[in-house]
This record gives sequence, C-alpha cells and structure tokens, in this order.
Amino acid sequence: MGAGAGRHPCTHPRHPRRLPRPPRRRRHDRRDRRHPPVLTPSPRPQEAPVDKYGWTLTVVAVSAFMITMDNTVVVNAVPTISADLGMSSDDAAWVTTGFILAFSCLMLAGGRMTDVYGCRATFAAGMVVYTAASALCGLAWNAPVLIAGRLLQGAGAAIALPASQVMVTIARTDRQRSRGLIVWSAASTAALALGGPIGGAIVEYAPWGWIFLINVLPGVLAVILSLVLVEDTGPRTRRPLDLPGVLASAVLVFALFHALESGPAAAPLTLAAVALTALVLIERRTRDPMLDLRLLRNGVFVGGLLAQTLNGMGFAALLYYSASFMQIYLGFSPTKAALVMLPAAGVVLILTPVASWLATTIGPRLTVGGGMALMALGVSLFSGLTRAHDFADLMPGVLTVGAGAALCMPLLMYVLKSVPEQTAGVASGVINMFREMSAAFGIAIVGLLIHHIPAPGAGTATMEAFRDTASSGYLLTAALLLLGAVAAALTLPPRTSRARVTRPDVRSSSA
Repeated sequence: MGAGAGRHPCTHPRHPRRLPRPPRRRRHDRRDRRHPPVLTPSPRPQEAPVDKYGWTLTVVAVSAFMITMDNTVVVNAVPTISADLGMSSDDAAWVTTGFILAFSCLMLAGGRMTDVYGCRATFAAGMVVYTAASALCGLAWNAPVLIAGRLLQGAGAAIALPASQVMVTIARTDRQRSRGLIVWSAASTAALALGGPIGGAIVEYAPWGWIFLINVLPGVLAVILSLVLVEDTGPRTRRPLDLPGVLASAVLVFALFHALESGPAAAPLTLAAVALTALVLIERRTRDPMLDLRLLRNGVFVGGLLAQTLNGMGFAALLYYSASFMQIYLGFSPTKAALVMLPAAGVVLILTPVASWLATTIGPRLTVGGGMALMALGVSLFSGLTRAHDFADLMPGVLTVGAGAALCMPLLMYVLKSVPEQTAGVASGVINMFREMSAAFGIAIVGLLIHHIPAPGAGTATMEAFRDTASSGYLLTAALLLLGAVAAALTLPPRTSRARVTRPDVRSSSA
C-alpha cells in the first residue's frame, strides 16, 4: 500500500482541502466603509390615503345636479321673471331656450377641450364660467343681461358636463365606473324631479333671483374640490383645439334648432346642410380633427348613439304632452300633474344599482334593450286613459316607464368604453348633444299627430278628439322606444367576460 493509502481524497497533498469561498463584496462595500450607515428611526405608519375617487363622485354629483336642474328650474319662474323685468314673449322664451341652445352648440367643443387639456382643468374652467354666469343671472337688472347670463350658463355647462362624465369612466375599473354611473344618474334624476318644485317654491317665498344664486356656493366648492382632490384621469392628446371644426359644429346645431323652433323653413335647413358639409370636409382634411370620423365605423358607438337618440325622443315627448293631457283632459291641477312622475324618479334611483349589476351579469345588450322595451310598454298604457281614470290609475304606466329608464342607465358607460380614451371627451359631447337635440325632435315628431291642444273647458267633442290624437301620440312614442330597443339589442356588446375587465393605469391606481 502506498504512502497515500487510506487518506481521504480531499486530504491528499495534490487535493488540498477546499475551504468555502468568502462572500463576494458588493461594489459599494468600500464606499460603505468610508461612510458608515446612519441609523435612522423607523418611519411612522402612514395614514390611509384619501379616497380621491369618493371626492370625484361628490364633485360629479354636485355638478350634475346643478346643470340638469337648470333645464327645469326656470320653467315655473318665467311668468314672474317676465312680469318683473317687463320682458316680451320672445325675450321670455330666450330665458329658457338660450341655455339649451348654448348647451347643445358647444357640447362638442367641451368634449374636445376635455381630450386636449384633461378633464380636471376643463371641468374647473367650465364650472367657473357656469358659476359666474349664475351670479350674473341672479343679479340681472334687465332682459338682455339675463339672456346673456343664460347663454353663458349654457356654455359653461357644455364645457363641464363631458369632463364630469370622463372623470368617472376613463381609466377606471368596472366597479368604479358602476359607482360613477349610479351617482351621476341619481343626481340627474333627482334634479329632473325636483327642479320644478324648487323653482316654484323659490318664486313663491323668495325673490326670483335666488333660482340662480343658489348655484354660486356649490359651484365654488365644486371648483375648489376639483382642483385639489380630483385626479386627472385619461390621456391628454396635446393637439390643437380645431377651431374650424368647433365653429362648424356649433353652426350646424344652431341651424337644426332654429329649424325645429320655426318650422322646416328653407333658410335654416340650407344653413344646416352647408354647415354639415363644411364639418365633414374640415374633419377629413385637418391633421388633428375634433371629431374623428372613424368613430362612425364603431358599431357600438353608432348603435348606442341611435338608441340614446330614440330614447330621448320618446321620453321627452312623453313628459311634454303628458303634462298637457293630464291638466286639460284629466283635469289635474299643475301640482298634481307634476307629482305624477315623482314615483318614476324614485324607481330610477332604486333600480339604477340593479341595472348596473344586470349589465355586468347578463350584458348591456339585454339590459338596455329590455329597459327600452319596458318603457315602450309603460307608454302604451297611457293610450287607454279616459276621464274616469285618476292618479292611481296612472301608476302602472309610470312605474313601468321608471323601471325601464333605470335599466337604460348603463348605456352611456358602455358606449364610452367602446371608444379610444383619447377621444372619450368628444364621444361624450356627441352623446350629450344628440340627447339634447333628440328632445326637440321627439316633441316635433309626436306633435305631427297631436297638432292641436285645446284650451281648458273645451267642449266634449273637442276633448275626445284631443284624447284620440294623444292616444296616437303615445303609441308613436312607444314605437320610437321599441326601435331604440332593437338598436340596443343589435349593437351593444353581449355579456362581458370577467377576464376582459379593464384596469386603470398606474397613475390612477390610487383612486
């Protein structure tokens, strides 16, 4: 046996024992030796971050209530305002239509500003204009000042409203979108239901100027909260505003409204045709168009826009002609007639969360389409009313319409989800513009059947003729709503898979 016999291989002279390697020094060890670490106390636990989305919902609720209420709060106060300022009938009409006209004409401009400058800055700017105009209206000393204030109110509302909708839909989770939809819909519905009673109470117990001055303090708070606590969601395109496109769209909407108000005259229709042609040419040739015509290739957007338009036409016609029918034919007082639609508003407030859940569960196609079909059913129930019916007999139709309207609330959210984020502001402006115009179109189309509204106390034959034309008008309204249900059922997306739920980007994850 040799000299190395019996030794472990690792102890053989040729195989010295291998000691474990020392750990490799990090690059900054030498620097650490020169500058030993300074011991600092452990940081205190941070407080929970502020729920910025909760503040966003607060701002959206306040602004939606104020802007929507201004469509209805002035109606009952116009006689008092006209008598106090010595206004003519034309000037009195401008107090109501001036707001709607400016609101509709500048809606696309407000949407474009949202895409270019961001929703927070655009919303704050719109609310500043709206709040200042409210103060001007409340302190108005003659008709021109009041009309100018109403036009400025509509302009501010047109700038702020698309931004408020983008705040709660873009770069949000589906759960946040649903919460935003519920808050926005509840505020708008409450404003529609309470606008008339609030205006009547102020005129009866206080100077009429307070109809506008009550907007000042909430408007100031909304501006401050939006600048301090609201997150600026959605990308900014950093593009020009496209002033030629803004001007052409405003002229187009103005001409269409003028044609509806004055009848199908040649001058406004010609102006509308010229403005439409100019708008299409401008948007096709400009490098950064305000209205991306490729949106018209989006089936969900076009179908949702058509459904929204038909829904607005039917609902506006129902509200407009039902007030005259209930007071003249059924003999209701103005207060009693105004209270008929309050249960529908309550149903909308209660069922809007259910509608959001249904749209997530079975899809917006069945939810919105079924809601418009329910509205058509409820409106058709009004066609069988006679003088023997009273308040309680109207409730089946009223509650059915309210339930259907609640199911239609998710429509806006899913239409905005279908468009690119950089065009969401303009898409919101288009939807709101068509919603405002659809009301005028619905009243005009149904008015082709209800062409004569008799005076209270007219003869029996005249009243029965009015009932027959009103019944035909209700059935036409139901047909418009059914067409909207078909449009929604054919174009809106089916049930959305859970895996496809969109998430906000990192910048808005804290919301």
